[in-house]
Amino acid sequence: MEFAFAGRVMEWRGPSPYYFVPVPDEESADIREVAAMASYGWGVIPVEARIGEVVFGTSLFPKDGHYLLPLKAAVRKGQGISAGDDVAVEISVRLQP
Repeated sequence: MEFAFAGRVMEWRGPSPYYFVPVPDEESADIREVAAMASYGWGVIPVEARIGEVVFGTSLFPKDGHYLLPLKAAVRKGQGISAGDDVAVEISVRLQP
C-alpha cells in the first residue's frame, strides 16, 4: 500500500522535541482500513518513507483518528527540514505476514 502526499512539518514538545508530518485525512482513512494487518501493537503502522532522496524506515503514530509520520533527526538535518516547512512524502505501508 503506497501513498504520496505533502504536509507541513510540525514540532511536538515533550521531554525532547519531536517532528512529524501529519498524514492527510484521505490517506489516514485508507491506512485505518488495513491497520489490523499492518500494526505490530499500540496502533503504530510500520512504513518505509521517502523525503527527497532519503529513504528511511519508521512507524506512523495514531493521533485523533489520523496518523503522524515521525521525522528522524538525520532525515531532517540531511534535507535541511525545519518545523513549518512543507515537504513531499512517499510512504509504503508494510503489512505483517
